[in-house]
Amino acid sequence: MFELIKAGGLLMIPILACSVLALAIILERFVALRKKKMIPDKLVSQVWQLHKSKKLDKAQINQIASASPLGRILAAGLRNLHHERDVMKESIEETGRQVVHAMEKYLNTLGTIASITPLLGLLGTVIGMIRVFTAIMTHGVGDPGVLAGGISEALITTAAGLSVAIPTLIFYRYFRGKVDALVLEMEEEALKMVEIMHGSREGN
Repeated sequence: MFELIKAGGLLMIPILACSVLALAIILERFVALRKKKMIPDKLVSQVWQLHKSKKLDKAQINQIASASPLGRILAAGLRNLHHERDVMKESIEETGRQVVHAMEKYLNTLGTIASITPLLGLLGTVIGMIRVFTAIMTHGVGDPGVLAGGISEALITTAAGLSVAIPTLIFYRYFRGKVDALVLEMEEEALKMVEIMHGSREGN
């Protein structure tokens, strides 16, 4: 493996750095975007029960907000519970945008890695081919060993760049889809709470 990296030239260093960074982001996002962590089961029902039993005070709302991203969104609405429905929904939407931004953390970096690693591989290919043509101009085509270094550099960097970019792009698309699905479910839960609190819907 070390010999392959060495043969790929200096551009293998940023490609390897991108691979390590992409792996770290993928693992972090898998942990951070777990559904049970983002959207606890029956949270709206628990909030409704606290409200009915008149235990939904400021301290309890702060506890709900700190427990999960969905809790943070619901807490924004609960702090405006005694205002009109539109005010409650606006506060939920404002906090929701902040939560979505946090959920998309590092995804732009992951997308950038998926975009630049093939380009780094292509640059390595160009540099390798320049070395090949320089060797041909200097030594002619009679000695294949002289050309081998440039050819191997061209092929290795291309393969390495694609090997990093393809799985990174797959996971980038996967996490984008997961964030969209979680956001949709959060919106549904928040709307359910607004309707329950304002009497448009029965609590469970």
